[in-house]
Amino acid sequence: MKPLFTFLIAVPFLAGCGQSGHHHSHDDGHSHAEGDHHHADSDSHNNEAQPEAPVGVRMGAGLMTFDTVPGWGLTADGKSAIGPTHGGVIVGKDGTIYTSADKGVIAFSPDGKVTREFPGEPYTKLHDIEIRDENGTEYLYGARNANAEGIKFNAADGKVALRLPFPDDSGLAVKPFNPTAITVSNNGNIFLSDGYASNIIFIFDKAGKYLKHFGAKGNGPRQFNTAHGMTLDTRYEPNRLLICDRNHQPRGRLLHYSLEGEYINEVIGGLGMPTSVSVQGDYVSVPDLHGRVVILDKTNTIMAVLGHNPDRKQGSNYGIKQADWIEGLFSGTHGSGWDADGNLYVQDWNVDGRIIKLVRVEG
Repeated sequence: MKPLFTFLIAVPFLAGCGQSGHHHSHDDGHSHAEGDHHHADSDSHNNEAQPEAPVGVRMGAGLMTFDTVPGWGLTADGKSAIGPTHGGVIVGKDGTIYTSADKGVIAFSPDGKVTREFPGEPYTKLHDIEIRDENGTEYLYGARNANAEGIKFNAADGKVALRLPFPDDSGLAVKPFNPTAITVSNNGNIFLSDGYASNIIFIFDKAGKYLKHFGAKGNGPRQFNTAHGMTLDTRYEPNRLLICDRNHQPRGRLLHYSLEGEYINEVIGGLGMPTSVSVQGDYVSVPDLHGRVVILDKTNTIMAVLGHNPDRKQGSNYGIKQADWIEGLFSGTHGSGWDADGNLYVQDWNVDGRIIKLVRVEG
């Protein structure tokens, strides 16, 4: 296994371009040296001290190089717009970014402004979200680990289309039921992972009828020691499930299973604590709770490591307050989603609620 080298390059850039609505800055408050000295007889306002533009960080390597956008998703007064986060990120066909937080689901425009919210029941604490276009209508699917169900609702108006409680038809006596991940195959079958409890993955048809289940808790080759994240891996035909075995020992790994629930192979090991997976084209983003995002190609080779936090006290740490966030470094990396341009949106598991936009750099 190759070591996870970090390619964090602290290259400042003017991230304020196109972001004039945001005035929040993560700079250190110091003005430019040349702005500290003025001649009283100066007749040009150009000699006056100007406020520093927000400064982002360049990270990654090669094809997977990104720039952060400081202040993205914050309110006009520089505060988090979403509140405590323990969820996911997904992007709709029109570029809307959806993220799930404790209070509900929040939708952002690409420039980081909130366009709508779905607060309160039944939208709270979606641990994972997916989006699917069904005959021209987009639906969000969510796994509610604290509410023991999966859910499907209209992404435009929030109207609930389906709820998936524990399937008694399975004949299993496994309680509690704490779903952590959800995904949907092309035929509409729904896969719901009970990652915080039994580690069984349940399969339902598009109407919510229980079909079958697979998986078991353990540390064996075909078991899950926290089946925490999951998505449909469209890089391969036929499509398959890509599953995060977050707490596998000695280190977390990704697994492939068929859509019938048959084990295929271990995709990659040694990933720390992989929390979720998001596919775009031939690439996969893998947030790691330790505070980094790993990017894999179609051969599942590591292409880049983004935002690696070298401070072990900040990795896997929910309690990092906004005042202690560091531009370009993650803390409890939990969810990610790609837009059509290859930009990446990353959510930290965080007490104040953190979502970061990473703009793909064309090489």
